[in-house]
Amino acid sequence: MPRKLPVVSGQKVCQALNKVGFEHKRTKGSHVLLKKESNPKNLIVTIPLHKEIKLGTLNSILKQADISLEEFLILLK
Repeated sequence: MPRKLPVVSGQKVCQALNKVGFEHKRTKGSHVLLKKESNPKNLIVTIPLHKEIKLGTLNSILKQADISLEEFLILLK
């Protein structure tokens, strides 16, 4: 059975991505830009700092960050 995306805040997503090497680069309004400088490519992710991130937005963030749902669920703990 496939796992479902959790309903989380933007702050929780930022904390989870920080655990895997993403660094805060800047904040503009209610959006945070995180960047991970890895060997083959630089990953840049923009996260809205909302109380609840929409599931489609969260799915897009995970794709941009190159993180699987299972890995993300572990990082939230």
